[in-house]
Amino acid sequence: MVLGNEVYDKVFRSIDVNADKFVEVLEEAVAIVSISAEPEHRDDCVKMSHWAKAKLESIGATAELVDAGIQHLHDGTQLPLPPIVFAQLGKDPKKKTLLVYGHLDVQPAKKEDGWNTDPFVLTEIDGKLFGRGSTDDKGPVIGWIHAIRTLQENGIDLPINMKFVFECMEEAGSEGLDEALHNRKDFLQDVDFTCISDNYWLGKKKPCLTYGLRGISYFFVKVECAKQDLHSGCYGGSIHEALPDLLWVLSQLTNIDGTINIEGLNEMVAPVTDDEKEIYPKIDFCIKEYQNDLGAHGLTRKTKEEILMRRWRFPSLSLHGVEGAFDGPGSKTVIPAKVTGKFSIRTVPNMTPEKVDEVVVAHLNKLWATRGSPNRFEVIPQHAGRVWLSDPNHPNFQAGAKAMKRVFDVEPDLTREGGSIPVTLSFQELTGKNVMLLPIGACDDMAHSQNEKINRRNYIEGTKVLAAYLLELGEFQ
Repeated sequence: MVLGNEVYDKVFRSIDVNADKFVEVLEEAVAIVSISAEPEHRDDCVKMSHWAKAKLESIGATAELVDAGIQHLHDGTQLPLPPIVFAQLGKDPKKKTLLVYGHLDVQPAKKEDGWNTDPFVLTEIDGKLFGRGSTDDKGPVIGWIHAIRTLQENGIDLPINMKFVFECMEEAGSEGLDEALHNRKDFLQDVDFTCISDNYWLGKKKPCLTYGLRGISYFFVKVECAKQDLHSGCYGGSIHEALPDLLWVLSQLTNIDGTINIEGLNEMVAPVTDDEKEIYPKIDFCIKEYQNDLGAHGLTRKTKEEILMRRWRFPSLSLHGVEGAFDGPGSKTVIPAKVTGKFSIRTVPNMTPEKVDEVVVAHLNKLWATRGSPNRFEVIPQHAGRVWLSDPNHPNFQAGAKAMKRVFDVEPDLTREGGSIPVTLSFQELTGKNVMLLPIGACDDMAHSQNEKINRRNYIEGTKVLAAYLLELGEFQ
Protein backbone atom coordinates (compact mmCIF):
# COMPACT_ATOMS: atom_id res chain seq x y z
CA MET A 1 0.00 0.00 0.00
CA VAL A 2 1.50 3.33 -1.13
CA LEU A 3 -0.13 6.51 0.19
CA GLY A 4 0.19 9.96 -1.29
CA ASN A 5 1.57 12.97 0.53
CA GLU A 6 -1.93 14.39 0.84
CA VAL A 7 -2.88 11.60 3.24
CA TYR A 8 0.04 12.35 5.56
CA ASP A 9 -0.62 16.10 5.32
CA LYS A 10 -4.23 15.53 6.31
CA VAL A 11 -3.21 13.47 9.34
CA PHE A 12 -0.59 16.00 10.43
CA ARG A 13 -3.02 18.93 10.18
CA SER A 14 -5.54 17.03 12.26
CA ILE A 15 -2.94 16.39 14.97
CA ASP A 16 -2.07 20.09 15.03
CA VAL A 17 -5.75 21.04 15.40
CA ASN A 18 -6.14 18.68 18.37
CA ALA A 19 -2.82 19.50 20.04
CA ASP A 20 -4.39 21.21 23.07
CA LYS A 21 -6.71 18.24 23.64
CA PHE A 22 -3.74 15.88 23.50
CA VAL A 23 -1.97 17.95 26.15
CA GLU A 24 -5.08 17.77 28.35
CA VAL A 25 -5.03 13.96 28.18
CA LEU A 26 -1.37 13.96 29.22
CA GLU A 27 -2.29 16.23 32.12
CA GLU A 28 -4.91 13.68 33.16
CA ALA A 29 -2.36 10.88 33.11
CA VAL A 30 0.36 12.80 34.97
CA ALA A 31 -2.11 13.52 37.79
CA ILE A 32 -2.29 9.79 38.61
CA VAL A 33 0.57 9.24 41.07
CA SER A 34 1.60 5.82 39.74
CA ILE A 35 4.89 5.42 41.64
CA SER A 36 5.62 1.69 41.38
CA ALA A 37 8.47 1.66 43.92
CA GLU A 38 6.28 2.96 46.75
CA PRO A 39 3.70 0.49 48.14
CA GLU A 40 1.48 3.34 49.31
CA HIS A 41 0.89 4.21 45.65
CA ARG A 42 0.05 0.70 44.49
CA ASP A 43 -3.64 1.64 44.16
CA ASP A 44 -2.58 4.50 41.86
CA CYS A 45 -0.68 2.02 39.69
CA VAL A 46 -3.77 -0.17 39.48
CA LYS A 47 -5.81 2.93 38.61
CA MET A 48 -3.32 3.74 35.86
CA SER A 49 -3.71 0.27 34.33
CA HIS A 50 -7.49 0.67 34.29
CA TRP A 51 -7.08 4.14 32.77
CA ALA A 52 -4.92 2.77 29.94
CA LYS A 53 -7.35 -0.10 29.30
CA ALA A 54 -10.23 2.37 28.92
CA LYS A 55 -8.21 4.54 26.52
CA LEU A 56 -7.38 1.53 24.35
CA GLU A 57 -11.01 0.44 24.32
CA SER A 58 -12.00 3.95 23.24
CA ILE A 59 -10.12 3.41 19.95
CA GLY A 60 -11.75 0.02 19.39
CA ALA A 61 -9.12 -2.28 20.87
CA THR A 62 -10.04 -5.41 22.76
CA ALA A 63 -8.23 -5.03 26.08
CA GLU A 64 -7.78 -7.13 29.21
CA LEU A 65 -6.03 -6.77 32.54
CA VAL A 66 -3.62 -9.66 33.07
CA ASP A 67 -2.74 -10.70 36.62
CA ALA A 68 0.97 -10.15 37.27
CA GLY A 69 1.16 -12.06 40.57
CA ILE A 70 2.33 -11.08 44.04
CA GLN A 71 5.23 -8.87 45.07
CA HIS A 72 7.19 -9.96 48.16
CA LEU A 73 8.63 -6.89 49.90
CA HIS A 74 11.79 -6.88 52.04
CA ASP A 75 9.80 -6.54 55.27
CA GLY A 76 7.83 -9.71 54.50
CA THR A 77 4.77 -7.88 53.22
CA GLN A 78 3.01 -9.35 50.20
CA LEU A 79 1.38 -6.95 47.77
CA PRO A 80 -0.52 -7.67 44.54
CA LEU A 81 1.32 -6.38 41.49
CA PRO A 82 -0.64 -4.00 39.27
CA PRO A 83 -2.25 -5.79 36.32
CA ILE A 84 -0.62 -5.65 32.89
CA VAL A 85 -2.69 -4.35 29.99
CA PHE A 86 -2.81 -6.68 26.99
CA ALA A 87 -4.80 -5.35 24.02
CA GLN A 88 -5.38 -6.06 20.35
CA LEU A 89 -6.67 -3.88 17.50
CA GLY A 90 -7.45 -5.70 14.26
CA LYS A 91 -7.19 -9.38 13.36
CA ASP A 92 -6.92 -9.30 9.57
CA PRO A 93 -4.86 -12.37 8.55
CA LYS A 94 -3.70 -10.51 5.43
CA LYS A 95 -2.03 -7.79 7.49
CA LYS A 96 1.23 -7.76 9.43
CA THR A 97 1.04 -7.26 13.20
CA LEU A 98 2.89 -4.61 15.21
CA LEU A 99 3.46 -5.00 18.95
CA VAL A 100 3.74 -1.78 20.97
CA TYR A 101 5.18 -1.81 24.51
CA GLY A 102 5.11 1.03 27.02
CA HIS A 103 4.96 1.66 30.75
CA LEU A 104 2.73 3.93 32.81
CA ASP A 105 4.46 3.90 36.19
CA VAL A 106 6.88 6.62 37.25
CA GLN A 107 9.82 7.37 39.51
CA PRO A 108 9.18 8.95 42.93
CA ALA A 109 8.91 12.76 42.92
CA LYS A 110 8.25 15.47 45.51
CA LYS A 111 8.17 19.24 45.17
CA GLU A 112 10.74 19.56 47.96
CA ASP A 113 13.21 17.41 45.99
CA GLY A 114 13.97 20.47 43.89
CA TRP A 115 11.06 20.63 41.46
CA ASN A 116 10.05 24.08 40.27
CA THR A 117 6.43 22.92 39.88
CA ASP A 118 4.16 20.27 41.38
CA PRO A 119 5.48 17.08 39.73
CA PHE A 120 1.97 15.64 39.38
CA VAL A 121 0.38 18.71 37.85
CA LEU A 122 1.37 19.06 34.20
CA THR A 123 2.65 22.62 33.82
CA GLU A 124 3.60 24.27 30.55
CA ILE A 125 6.42 26.83 30.65
CA ASP A 126 8.00 28.19 27.46
CA GLY A 127 6.81 25.24 25.39
CA LYS A 128 7.97 22.66 27.92
CA LEU A 129 5.45 20.33 29.58
CA PHE A 130 6.78 19.66 33.10
CA GLY A 131 5.47 16.69 35.07
CA ARG A 132 6.54 13.28 36.31
CA GLY A 133 5.98 10.75 33.54
CA SER A 134 5.56 13.39 30.84
CA THR A 135 8.43 11.90 28.83
CA ASP A 136 9.00 8.62 30.73
CA ASP A 137 6.77 7.05 29.53
CA LYS A 138 3.20 8.40 29.70
CA GLY A 139 3.65 10.95 26.92
CA PRO A 140 4.86 8.43 24.31
CA VAL A 141 2.23 5.84 25.33
CA ILE A 142 -0.54 8.41 24.94
CA GLY A 143 1.00 9.43 21.63
CA TRP A 144 0.20 5.98 20.22
CA ILE A 145 -3.45 6.28 21.21
CA HIS A 146 -3.74 9.76 19.71
CA ALA A 147 -2.01 8.68 16.50
CA ILE A 148 -4.47 5.81 16.00
CA ARG A 149 -7.46 7.94 16.90
CA THR A 150 -6.39 10.57 14.37
CA LEU A 151 -6.19 7.98 11.59
CA GLN A 152 -9.63 6.67 12.52
CA GLU A 153 -11.21 10.13 12.64
CA ASN A 154 -9.84 10.85 9.17
CA GLY A 155 -11.27 7.63 7.73
CA ILE A 156 -7.86 6.04 7.18
CA ASP A 157 -7.75 2.28 7.61
CA LEU A 158 -4.90 0.96 9.71
CA PRO A 159 -2.71 -1.02 7.29
CA ILE A 160 -1.56 -3.33 10.10
CA ASN A 161 -2.95 -5.21 13.07
CA MET A 162 -1.76 -3.94 16.44
CA LYS A 163 -1.09 -5.47 19.84
CA PHE A 164 -0.23 -3.61 23.02
CA VAL A 165 1.53 -4.49 26.27
CA PHE A 166 1.42 -1.68 28.83
CA GLU A 167 2.76 -2.29 32.34
CA CYS A 168 2.94 -0.35 35.60
CA MET A 169 6.09 -1.80 37.22
CA GLU A 170 8.90 -0.89 34.80
CA GLU A 171 10.51 1.60 37.17
CA ALA A 172 10.65 -1.15 39.80
CA GLY A 173 12.23 -3.84 37.64
CA SER A 174 9.19 -4.93 35.56
CA GLU A 175 8.40 -7.51 38.21
CA GLY A 176 5.87 -10.01 36.93
CA LEU A 177 6.16 -9.01 33.27
CA ASP A 178 8.40 -11.76 31.92
CA GLU A 179 6.32 -14.45 33.62
CA ALA A 180 3.12 -12.95 32.22
CA LEU A 181 4.62 -12.83 28.72
CA HIS A 182 5.80 -16.43 28.91
CA ASN A 183 2.35 -17.50 30.13
CA ARG A 184 0.79 -15.73 27.15
CA LYS A 185 3.11 -16.77 24.33
CA ASP A 186 0.02 -17.27 22.17
CA PHE A 187 -0.58 -13.51 22.34
CA LEU A 188 2.84 -12.89 20.78
CA GLN A 189 2.79 -15.67 18.17
CA ASP A 190 1.80 -13.62 15.11
CA VAL A 191 3.81 -10.48 15.92
CA ASP A 192 5.91 -9.27 12.95
CA PHE A 193 7.46 -6.08 14.42
CA THR A 194 7.89 -4.58 17.86
CA CYS A 195 8.25 -0.87 18.60
CA ILE A 196 9.11 0.71 21.95
CA SER A 197 9.14 4.46 22.57
CA ASP A 198 10.88 4.65 25.95
CA ASN A 199 14.17 6.38 25.24
CA TYR A 200 15.44 9.74 23.99
CA TRP A 201 17.14 11.55 21.15
CA LEU A 202 20.91 11.81 21.34
CA GLY A 203 20.59 15.61 21.20
CA LYS A 204 17.88 18.26 21.39
CA LYS A 205 17.14 18.88 17.72
CA LYS A 206 17.73 15.81 15.55
CA PRO A 207 15.63 12.60 15.85
CA CYS A 208 17.14 9.15 16.03
CA LEU A 209 16.30 5.45 15.96
CA THR A 210 17.98 3.14 18.45
CA TYR A 211 19.16 -0.39 17.61
CA GLY A 212 21.31 -1.39 20.57
CA LEU A 213 21.56 -1.26 24.36
CA ARG A 214 24.32 -2.32 26.69
CA GLY A 215 23.70 -4.97 29.32
CA ILE A 216 24.63 -4.71 32.98
CA SER A 217 26.37 -6.87 35.58
CA TYR A 218 26.26 -5.63 39.20
CA PHE A 219 28.65 -6.64 41.99
CA PHE A 220 29.11 -6.30 45.76
CA VAL A 221 32.63 -6.45 47.26
CA LYS A 222 32.68 -7.11 51.02
CA VAL A 223 35.59 -6.67 53.42
CA GLU A 224 35.31 -7.46 57.14
CA CYS A 225 37.97 -6.68 59.74
CA ALA A 226 36.28 -7.12 63.16
CA LYS A 227 33.09 -8.30 64.84
CA GLN A 228 31.84 -4.74 65.42
CA ASP A 229 32.67 -1.08 64.71
CA LEU A 230 35.65 0.22 66.68
CA HIS A 231 36.89 3.52 68.18
CA SER A 232 39.73 4.83 66.02
CA GLY A 233 41.50 6.35 69.04
CA CYS A 234 41.58 3.07 70.91
CA TYR A 235 42.22 0.65 68.06
CA GLY A 236 43.52 2.66 65.11
CA GLY A 237 46.99 1.51 64.02
CA SER A 238 46.71 -1.88 65.71
CA ILE A 239 44.39 -3.66 63.23
CA HIS A 240 44.06 -3.99 59.47
CA GLU A 241 41.09 -1.79 58.67
CA ALA A 242 38.40 -2.85 56.21
CA LEU A 243 37.75 0.47 54.47
CA PRO A 244 41.32 1.08 53.22
CA ASP A 245 41.38 -2.50 51.92
CA LEU A 246 38.12 -1.98 50.04
CA LEU A 247 39.11 1.40 48.59
CA TRP A 248 42.42 -0.06 47.43
CA VAL A 249 40.64 -2.86 45.57
CA LEU A 250 38.11 -0.51 43.97
CA SER A 251 40.85 1.90 42.90
CA GLN A 252 42.54 -0.85 40.86
CA LEU A 253 39.52 -1.54 38.62
CA THR A 254 39.92 1.30 36.10
CA ASN A 255 42.54 3.65 34.70
CA ILE A 256 42.15 7.43 34.66
CA ASP A 257 40.72 7.24 31.12
CA GLY A 258 38.06 4.70 32.15
CA THR A 259 39.80 1.63 30.69
CA ILE A 260 38.77 -1.43 32.69
CA ASN A 261 41.60 -3.35 34.39
CA ILE A 262 39.95 -6.76 34.76
CA GLU A 263 41.87 -9.61 33.19
CA GLY A 264 39.87 -11.43 30.52
CA LEU A 265 37.07 -8.84 30.27
CA ASN A 266 38.10 -6.70 27.31
CA GLU A 267 38.98 -9.83 25.34
CA MET A 268 35.26 -10.73 25.21
CA VAL A 269 34.26 -7.58 23.34
CA ALA A 270 33.17 -8.13 19.74
CA PRO A 271 35.41 -6.27 17.26
CA VAL A 272 34.05 -3.08 15.71
CA THR A 273 33.01 -3.81 12.11
CA ASP A 274 33.57 -1.61 9.07
CA ASP A 275 29.80 -1.12 8.73
CA GLU A 276 29.67 0.18 12.31
CA LYS A 277 32.53 2.59 11.70
CA GLU A 278 30.61 4.17 8.82
CA ILE A 279 27.65 5.04 11.08
CA TYR A 280 29.45 7.22 13.62
CA PRO A 281 30.78 10.11 11.45
CA LYS A 282 27.22 10.83 10.23
CA ILE A 283 25.78 11.23 13.74
CA ASP A 284 24.92 14.75 14.84
CA PHE A 285 26.81 15.13 18.13
CA CYS A 286 28.91 17.97 19.55
CA ILE A 287 31.48 17.07 22.20
CA LYS A 288 31.66 20.63 23.62
CA GLU A 289 27.89 20.89 23.97
CA TYR A 290 27.78 17.44 25.56
CA GLN A 291 30.42 18.40 28.14
CA ASN A 292 28.78 21.76 28.86
CA ASP A 293 25.33 20.21 29.32
CA LEU A 294 26.77 17.81 31.87
CA GLY A 295 28.89 20.42 33.59
CA ALA A 296 31.68 17.86 33.34
CA HIS A 297 35.29 18.92 34.02
CA GLY A 298 36.61 16.68 31.27
CA LEU A 299 35.91 13.73 28.97
CA THR A 300 37.80 10.46 28.62
CA ARG A 301 38.30 10.72 24.85
CA LYS A 302 38.97 13.49 22.32
CA THR A 303 36.84 12.71 19.23
CA LYS A 304 33.11 12.38 18.63
CA GLU A 305 33.47 8.80 17.41
CA GLU A 306 35.52 7.75 20.44
CA ILE A 307 33.13 9.34 22.94
CA LEU A 308 30.05 7.75 21.35
CA MET A 309 31.72 4.35 21.26
CA ARG A 310 32.70 4.72 24.91
CA ARG A 311 29.05 5.43 25.73
CA TRP A 312 27.50 2.65 23.65
CA ARG A 313 29.96 0.28 22.04
CA PHE A 314 32.52 -0.57 24.70
CA PRO A 315 32.06 -1.77 28.29
CA SER A 316 32.32 0.67 31.17
CA LEU A 317 32.77 0.20 34.91
CA SER A 318 31.20 2.58 37.43
CA LEU A 319 31.57 2.71 41.22
CA HIS A 320 28.26 3.41 42.95
CA GLY A 321 28.97 3.61 46.64
CA VAL A 322 30.14 2.04 49.89
CA GLU A 323 27.72 0.59 52.41
CA GLY A 324 28.74 0.46 56.06
CA ALA A 325 31.08 3.46 56.05
CA PHE A 326 30.15 6.73 57.75
CA ASP A 327 28.57 9.11 55.22
CA GLY A 328 26.58 11.60 57.32
CA PRO A 329 27.37 15.26 57.97
CA GLY A 330 29.95 16.17 60.60
CA SER A 331 32.71 13.98 62.05
CA LYS A 332 32.61 10.46 63.41
CA THR A 333 35.77 8.68 64.54
CA VAL A 334 34.73 5.12 63.85
CA ILE A 335 36.49 2.21 62.20
CA PRO A 336 33.75 0.33 60.31
CA ALA A 337 33.91 -3.40 60.94
CA LYS A 338 32.38 -4.39 57.62
CA VAL A 339 32.08 -2.41 54.38
CA THR A 340 30.53 -3.29 51.03
CA GLY A 341 31.59 -1.63 47.81
CA LYS A 342 29.14 -1.58 44.91
CA PHE A 343 30.00 -1.35 41.24
CA SER A 344 28.55 -2.30 37.89
CA ILE A 345 29.84 -3.10 34.44
CA ARG A 346 27.86 -2.08 31.37
CA THR A 347 28.34 -4.95 28.96
CA VAL A 348 28.39 -5.17 25.15
CA PRO A 349 28.41 -7.92 22.49
CA ASN A 350 29.75 -10.66 23.00
CA MET A 351 29.80 -10.45 26.81
CA THR A 352 27.47 -12.78 28.70
CA PRO A 353 26.49 -12.34 32.37
CA GLU A 354 27.82 -15.78 33.26
CA LYS A 355 31.25 -15.20 31.75
CA VAL A 356 31.50 -11.68 33.16
CA ASP A 357 30.73 -12.97 36.66
CA GLU A 358 33.37 -15.65 36.27
CA VAL A 359 36.21 -13.35 35.19
CA VAL A 360 35.34 -10.56 37.65
CA VAL A 361 35.29 -12.89 40.66
CA ALA A 362 38.51 -14.59 39.56
CA HIS A 363 40.32 -11.29 38.95
CA LEU A 364 39.28 -9.68 42.22
CA ASN A 365 40.23 -12.75 44.25
CA LYS A 366 43.63 -12.76 42.51
CA LEU A 367 44.00 -9.03 43.16
CA TRP A 368 43.07 -9.45 46.82
CA ALA A 369 45.76 -12.07 47.28
CA THR A 370 48.38 -9.43 46.41
CA ARG A 371 47.06 -7.07 49.11
CA GLY A 372 48.38 -9.27 51.90
CA SER A 373 45.57 -8.38 54.31
CA PRO A 374 44.24 -10.91 56.84
CA ASN A 375 40.71 -9.49 56.54
CA ARG A 376 37.79 -11.44 55.12
CA PHE A 377 37.07 -10.69 51.47
CA GLU A 378 34.19 -11.72 49.23
CA VAL A 379 32.93 -10.80 45.74
CA ILE A 380 29.20 -11.36 45.27
CA PRO A 381 27.61 -11.05 41.79
CA GLN A 382 24.17 -9.45 41.96
CA HIS A 383 21.63 -8.94 39.19
CA ALA A 384 22.48 -8.87 35.49
CA GLY A 385 20.82 -7.83 32.26
CA ARG A 386 21.90 -8.97 28.82
CA VAL A 387 22.95 -6.94 25.80
CA TRP A 388 20.32 -6.11 23.16
CA LEU A 389 21.24 -5.57 19.52
CA SER A 390 18.81 -5.26 16.63
CA ASP A 391 19.17 -5.04 12.83
CA PRO A 392 18.95 -1.35 11.79
CA ASN A 393 18.57 -2.36 8.13
CA HIS A 394 15.30 -4.20 8.80
CA PRO A 395 12.04 -2.91 7.20
CA ASN A 396 10.88 -1.98 10.72
CA PHE A 397 13.70 0.58 10.93
CA GLN A 398 13.15 1.64 7.32
CA ALA A 399 9.54 2.48 8.16
CA GLY A 400 10.64 4.38 11.27
CA ALA A 401 13.24 6.34 9.31
CA LYS A 402 10.70 7.28 6.62
CA ALA A 403 8.27 8.47 9.29
CA MET A 404 10.95 10.62 10.92
CA LYS A 405 11.92 12.06 7.53
CA ARG A 406 8.30 12.97 6.74
CA VAL A 407 7.83 14.85 10.01
CA PHE A 408 11.24 16.43 10.63
CA ASP A 409 12.57 16.56 7.05
CA VAL A 410 15.84 14.93 8.08
CA GLU A 411 17.20 11.39 8.10
CA PRO A 412 17.35 10.18 11.72
CA ASP A 413 20.62 9.15 13.28
CA LEU A 414 21.07 5.46 14.03
CA THR A 415 22.18 5.20 17.64
CA ARG A 416 22.86 2.81 20.44
CA GLU A 417 22.46 3.67 24.10
CA GLY A 418 24.55 2.93 27.12
CA GLY A 419 21.69 1.99 29.41
CA SER A 420 19.69 -1.21 29.66
CA ILE A 421 16.02 -1.95 28.90
CA PRO A 422 15.71 -5.72 29.51
CA VAL A 423 12.22 -5.96 27.98
CA THR A 424 13.65 -5.24 24.50
CA LEU A 425 15.50 -8.54 24.55
CA SER A 426 12.46 -10.32 26.02
CA PHE A 427 10.28 -9.26 23.10
CA GLN A 428 13.00 -10.02 20.55
CA GLU A 429 13.44 -13.55 21.88
CA LEU A 430 9.74 -14.29 22.46
CA THR A 431 8.61 -13.07 19.03
CA GLY A 432 11.71 -13.98 17.08
CA LYS A 433 11.22 -10.71 15.18
CA ASN A 434 12.79 -7.27 14.90
CA VAL A 435 12.52 -4.78 17.78
CA MET A 436 13.04 -1.04 17.31
CA LEU A 437 13.37 1.80 19.81
CA LEU A 438 11.68 4.93 18.43
CA PRO A 439 12.22 7.87 20.81
CA ILE A 440 10.24 11.10 20.69
CA GLY A 441 11.72 12.84 23.74
CA ALA A 442 14.89 14.98 23.75
CA CYS A 443 18.16 14.35 25.59
CA ASP A 444 17.44 17.08 28.16
CA ASP A 445 14.02 15.77 29.27
CA MET A 446 15.46 14.84 32.70
CA ALA A 447 13.67 11.51 33.02
CA HIS A 448 14.06 10.15 36.59
CA SER A 449 15.30 13.54 37.73
CA GLN A 450 13.80 16.77 39.03
CA ASN A 451 11.77 18.85 36.58
CA GLU A 452 11.12 16.06 34.11
CA LYS A 453 9.52 17.45 30.96
CA ILE A 454 8.67 16.80 27.36
CA ASN A 455 8.72 19.64 24.87
CA ARG A 456 5.30 20.37 23.39
CA ARG A 457 6.96 20.17 19.98
CA ASN A 458 8.34 16.70 20.68
CA TYR A 459 5.01 15.51 22.07
CA ILE A 460 2.94 16.72 19.11
CA GLU A 461 5.47 16.10 16.34
CA GLY A 462 6.21 12.75 17.97
CA THR A 463 2.53 11.83 17.66
CA LYS A 464 2.83 12.61 13.95
CA VAL A 465 5.85 10.31 13.72
CA LEU A 466 3.92 7.47 15.33
CA ALA A 467 1.01 7.95 12.94
CA ALA A 468 3.33 8.10 9.93
CA TYR A 469 5.21 5.03 11.12
CA LEU A 470 1.98 3.01 11.25
CA LEU A 471 1.20 4.04 7.68
CA GLU A 472 4.76 3.39 6.46
CA LEU A 473 4.63 -0.13 7.88
CA GLY A 474 1.75 -0.77 5.45
CA GLU A 475 4.23 -0.61 2.60
CA PHE A 476 5.90 -3.79 3.84
CA GLN A 477 2.82 -6.04 3.62
